[in-house]
Amino acid sequence: MTVHPFDEAIELEPVGESGVLRGRTRPDWANMVGPFGGMTAAVMLRAVEVQPERIGEPVSLTVNFAAPVADGPFDIAVKTVRTNRTNQHWLVELWQDGVLTTNATAVFGLRRDTWSDTEHAVPTVPAPDAIDETGLPDMIVWARNYEMRYVEGAAPGVGAEPEPSSVTTLWARDRRGRALDFPSLAAMSDIFYPRVFLRRGAMSPAGTISLTTYFHADSRALGVVGGDFVLARARANRFTRGYFDQSAELWSSTGELLVTTHQLAYFKA
Repeated sequence: MTVHPFDEAIELEPVGESGVLRGRTRPDWANMVGPFGGMTAAVMLRAVEVQPERIGEPVSLTVNFAAPVADGPFDIAVKTVRTNRTNQHWLVELWQDGVLTTNATAVFGLRRDTWSDTEHAVPTVPAPDAIDETGLPDMIVWARNYEMRYVEGAAPGVGAEPEPSSVTTLWARDRRGRALDFPSLAAMSDIFYPRVFLRRGAMSPAGTISLTTYFHADSRALGVVGGDFVLARARANRFTRGYFDQSAELWSSTGELLVTTHQLAYFKA
């Protein structure tokens, strides 16, 4: 049976020390420098998921990209900080050759039946079948794993003019039809190229420093999505002194809010 490239990339095995797992970067998920940040986030989340004392499902994940992850093996150290009645707090660190490259905090929780409401409205956009498939430049290897259909704010091409808005909206799904779960949702939450590219009309050095993902959906909701398209929208709030932020949301095709994310990125221009 063929293993999906995503599942290969998040595969972890225990090493001698308790709470330490070993993984390896995969060429299918390469970015301009190191692996796709969304994949690193997915691996950090997976490291908690496989812990025997883990309770509940992901509620939030914050990943800080302290240094590039090099191609090859890496070790992830996982530690539970506190377990309460309905939530559990974790520290996660990714190490290579004795150097910390990535650290994260994760909150898992037991969800209860309570009053619910979604104040934010799902964007009104054409169905994915009404939009031609586009994507990111071929040199962005990880992007080949996704089918992308941009509604607005596609990546600027050669000779593009600066845009007055940083908003990007697209439909996206796994190209091989892999069903959505929490690690793949964490990865897809970082599917957006840097907002500064759109505002300035050209690619330039930029990258995520810190990414926080809030999971609003449970495993039941993700099971309903399966391998269907997800509607993704991102926008920046301010660009200043070499940094900018990004807020984003991912929706199911039926209009359920799956995650919201916030990140800080650097840029050179």
